Order: sequence, then structure tokens, then C-alpha cells
Amino acid sequence: MLIVVCPGQGSQTPGFLAPWLELPGFEERLRWLSAVAGLDLVAHGTTSDADTIRDTAVAQPLIVGAGLVSLLELFPHPSDAFRLTAAGAGHSVGEVTAAAGAGVMTAEQAMVFVRERGRAMAEASAVRPTGMSAVLGGDADEVEAVLARHGLTAANRNGAGQVVAAGTLEQLDVLREDPPAKARVVPLQVAGAFHTEHMAPAVDVLTGYARAITTHDPRSRLVSNADGTVVHDGRVVLERLVQQVARPVRWDLCMETFRDLGVTGVVEVPPAGTLSNLAKRALPGVEVVALKTPDDLPAARALVAEHGGQTSPLAVSPTWRLVVSPAKGLVSVGDHPEGATVGPGSVVARVEGLRDSYDVTAPHGGTVVEWIVHDGDPVSPGQPLVRLHPTTSGSGGMA
Repeated sequence: MLIVVCPGQGSQTPGFLAPWLELPGFEERLRWLSAVAGLDLVAHGTTSDADTIRDTAVAQPLIVGAGLVSLLELFPHPSDAFRLTAAGAGHSVGEVTAAAGAGVMTAEQAMVFVRERGRAMAEASAVRPTGMSAVLGGDADEVEAVLARHGLTAANRNGAGQVVAAGTLEQLDVLREDPPAKARVVPLQVAGAFHTEHMAPAVDVLTGYARAITTHDPRSRLVSNADGTVVHDGRVVLERLVQQVARPVRWDLCMETFRDLGVTGVVEVPPAGTLSNLAKRALPGVEVVALKTPDDLPAARALVAEHGGQTSPLAVSPTWRLVVSPAKGLVSVGDHPEGATVGPGSVVARVEGLRDSYDVTAPHGGTVVEWIVHDGDPVSPGQPLVRLHPTTSGSGGMA
């Protein structure tokens, strides 16, 4: 079972795209996305220095643009990705890459969204000097207690003994002087306290832009970095993309969901490395390829060929007719027999998992054609539960 993951801010390094431009068509595609983003992504990916690409307004479009164009090298025919990929996920801004890759929005919509995301987060970061530091090791409960004592937020819970603390520079200085026992604190090269309340102004900006974006339901399972659940309603994916800039990233829960799905292979798109290392530590026995340069393409394609046989059910069934499980657990079927009509957003089932319980809603409503599971059945993330005949269509907004 193959999962494709997309990295977030901080993964970029000077010149990381230089070898990719040697591939036919890569530069032309990147220049097209540059025109949409209003930035020279070719220059930023090849000749710009570390300080330049550290700028949030530059880093985020660069990372998403690199991921989207490199996906076309891994899957030259985009429809193959839906047939071969069981699930996709992205860390922080990488979730925009994953959403576009899953068909929730077009590449052009993704670049406009991430352009405004980067600008809005940069402006929010300028209000007060803030930053982020990785806390490596230590007891999880003690790490949480120390961060709370210093007024810091656990902005990223990445698993494999890594938590990213975010807050003011003064608070981070105190953390370095008073770290959790047996933990190491490493300052990160980011320009603000992302995924905290400091980013609230950016949420307001993106909420306005989101109203003008038409979405489609994902063509493959999309694992949300908000809580590790599978989300298959395109409108909910977009809402989560807006809210995530001020909410913690739970990559640890994403990797738990990968495990629940039965992952056997992981490919990380450029600028690759960070998520691959986390996967190697948290998912022992899973084959991992970090697609850092074109030299890694043969290994990545071989991994896809070997592990890409278990297709997401959303790739072969129209998602507007399916309601799927958000997580692993036992399903309780609601009182909606075959032939019943359910309204958009109606709760049709409930999944009791080990971590939490989840109401399962019918995003678009419709008439119940067939229940695919029975009350009390064990279900996996993204597993279809009920098939609906649509009574409404479309998600509104502008293309």
C-alpha cells in the first residue's frame, strides 16, 4: 500500500531544484506556476540564498510548486496517481500540495491559495517577533508540561520523539535555558510561530479567499494533519486548510493512520527528507524513498510499481456517491434504511476508535442506495460505509 507525502516549510534548501530543471518540461511547468504565484520560482529554487527562501512569502509557494511539478515526473499521467496511491498527506503547507494532488483544487488554485497564505502568515509574523524550535527526545508528558510552563504551544507533534514548540522569541530563549530533561532544543529556520494563535490574522484573510474557490472531493484518501482522519469532502478539506495555519499539526496521528491503513511504501516529494526520516523511525519495516533529486526517480518508480497495487476506493468510485470512515474503529450504523433520503451534513453513522469517536456525515446528502457495512463491523480509514444517489451537486464558488 503506497502513500505519498508532501513536506512543509523548513524543508527547502538553496539550489534544491537545480538538478530538476534538467528534465524536459520541468522548467516550463515551474515557470507557469511562477506566473500564477507572481514569484520567480525557478530563481528561488536554484540561485536564491537561504535567507531569501526562508521568507514565508517565498518559501511556501516554492515548496508547493516544487511538489506539484515533481509529482508529474513520478506520475506522468496524473490519473495513474489515483489508481496507484492508497492515500496522500502533507505536513503544514504540504497539505496544499497533497490536496491539489488529490484533485480537491487545481494547481493554479493551489498556487493562488498558497501565495496568499504565505503573504498573510508573513504579515502576521511581522506583528511580533516569534519563532519555532524542535524539542527532540524527553518524556512526552514532561515536554508538554515544560512548554505550558513557558507559555509555548506544541505547534507540531511529529512523532518519533519530536515536538516543535512555537511562541515569542523570548519564550523560546527561556526554553533553551530550561529544556525538558533528556531533551535537546534546536531552533528552526522559520520566520514565525506557525500553527498558533499568532497566525489568527492569516485565518481571517484566507477565509475570504476560500469563498471563491470551487472544490472537488478527493480522488484518493486524504489524511488530514489536523487529527489524522481521512477527509473526503472537498469543502471540508478547504476549511481545514484555512484553519490549520493557526492550529497544531498532528503528523504523529497521520502516521498512526498510515499504519492503520497498512502502509508498505512511502514516497516523499521534493524538497524531500524530513518526512522520510520521521517515517523510517515511526513506521519500521515500511520502504521509504525521499525524492530529493532526479537520481532518486528510478527508486521511487520502483517503489510505486511494487507497493502501488492497493488502490484507494475513492479512485474507482465517484466520491459524491460514497460516505467513508474517517478513522479506524467499530461502526454504528444510523437509522437510515435503504431508500431513505438524508440531507447534506446529516450524521449517518458513528465510528468508535481507540483515540476518539467520530460522527460520520453525508457531505452532499442523497438517497441511501446501499449500506456497505453492518452495525458493529470493524472499519479502516477511508473505507466506504454507505452508497448514496445524489440529489444535489456542485460546491459553489468560482473556478
